[in-house]
Amino acid sequence: MATFPQSNLYKGSDMFQDFLCSTCEDNKLDKTADFYCESCMKFYCRNCINMHHLLFTKHSPFGRGDMKKWPVAKKVEDFVLKCDVHKEENLKMLCDDHNDLCCTKCAFLKHRHCRKVNFISELVKSRNTDLQKLSLSILTILEEMKELQGNQEASIRYVQSSYDEQLLTIQETRQKIIAAFNKIEQKTLKEMKDTLTKLQAASKSDGDKCIRLWDELQQLRDAIQDIGDKSNQELSFIAAKKCEDIIQQSETFLEKNSLQFKVSITFQPNSGIVHYLSNLSGLGRIEHSAQNPNKVLTLQGKSVQNVRISRDSTSCHITAICVLPDGQVLVADMDNKKIKLVDEQYQVVSHWSVTAYPKDICQITPSEVAVTVDDTNTNEVQFITVNKRQLVTGRKLQLQHTCNGIACHQEDLYITSDTALYKYKLSGKLVRKMYKDTSGNYTVSRCAVNPTGEKLYIINFSHGKLLTLASNGSVLATFSDPALEGPRCVHVTPAGQVLVCGGGSSTILQVDIRGRRKLASLASRKDGVVSPWSVCYNRHTASMIVGLYENSNILVFKVQ
Repeated sequence: MATFPQSNLYKGSDMFQDFLCSTCEDNKLDKTADFYCESCMKFYCRNCINMHHLLFTKHSPFGRGDMKKWPVAKKVEDFVLKCDVHKEENLKMLCDDHNDLCCTKCAFLKHRHCRKVNFISELVKSRNTDLQKLSLSILTILEEMKELQGNQEASIRYVQSSYDEQLLTIQETRQKIIAAFNKIEQKTLKEMKDTLTKLQAASKSDGDKCIRLWDELQQLRDAIQDIGDKSNQELSFIAAKKCEDIIQQSETFLEKNSLQFKVSITFQPNSGIVHYLSNLSGLGRIEHSAQNPNKVLTLQGKSVQNVRISRDSTSCHITAICVLPDGQVLVADMDNKKIKLVDEQYQVVSHWSVTAYPKDICQITPSEVAVTVDDTNTNEVQFITVNKRQLVTGRKLQLQHTCNGIACHQEDLYITSDTALYKYKLSGKLVRKMYKDTSGNYTVSRCAVNPTGEKLYIINFSHGKLLTLASNGSVLATFSDPALEGPRCVHVTPAGQVLVCGGGSSTILQVDIRGRRKLASLASRKDGVVSPWSVCYNRHTASMIVGLYENSNILVFKVQ
């Protein structure tokens, strides 16, 4: 009888419960059997087997250590033999035309016109069945289905995470719209204020002129009355001339202002704005897409961007690259001990000087990143926020081990110490050491996590390998390739594509999501890729950014 190896992923069904003692079962008792007697064709528990030994001294029962000599359990036998259609019937025939097992009812109702319907009892005489091979095939499929189930559960979490992230984007969009309306309102209020000031100034000017003319007319009237009886012709002439001038000015002023209109300010709303907004179906378009993590990227073009600044003391050495959701890019320049912020045109707009060597960067929130900073005396994670194109330092996590690579998924931080992978909470609490390899100095140098969080990828620089770990730290796959000499960095795109830098082989590889096989060599020395240390995908520009060893240029490849 074939034995069935047991998978740690599949422990069997409750349908196949254990054997019961035949004697106890006759007495309405459910006791697990520990022995089977082939001569008696019965099962016995530890108590009943003693009586069996006294009564049948020549019988040789088989204990649980010899269960392969036990018969098939009744429930297993029923499960296998019973017809799926006619539950009360046993399967007794095989229709070769349809490759269907059938009971006598099935044979009559469904297969009576078939040419080859044979009894199973006859077929087994000429056909061998390799149950061991079938069992292994089932176990393989079960493991794949278990992995698929895990991926589906992770996908549910990931789509929820993307939903939550897009809710923030909707809120940000709303705030931008409100800010735009506030700006329009302020412009309108300023225009209203300017109009009020202008009208009030004009009225005040007319009033002041009216008062001036009034005063001058009064003074001239008094003056001509005073000199009217005098015989001073020159004085009279001058007074008359002034009177004529003032009278003319006054008449002109009165003619211009004879109708006393009350000036008012009115506001006519731009009805087009309300009409446009009321016709909108929403703040934007809701989309969803199934991303293929094994879709191979193809290069469409290349540009070279220099990220050295005047304050740098030496050539750049870009060990890490991180693209923020707004399209801004952060690069870690290890040799110059700087984190640099570059804009969409790859111009350095801000930088932060570090006291030790910045090794790796990962995104925490849409505007915050974490940087591993390490040297002989410093082992820490520095949090940095990008605010209005400026880098603002925040809290630090002091670590008790060296820190090289870093990755983040939701509230979990994954940090490599060159020979081990540690899991932390964002609060800084150490969860556990997930993986360790002391067979070399840099066996766990860099890490990355896929978008759903169920797979981790780590770089084994010492042995030129890429390892894929499950979320519990167990090794799922190990990948090596001649093009992966001296691997330096692993990066996972938002779609789940896995990119690896072969620093020694001057190659950028794409590996399948399981980390088992190479999908493509994306770029190499002929493309200008010489000793790559970092790679990152920019979804805003559909490009792959590559940082190089002791080189101030970064390479930007347009990809599709």
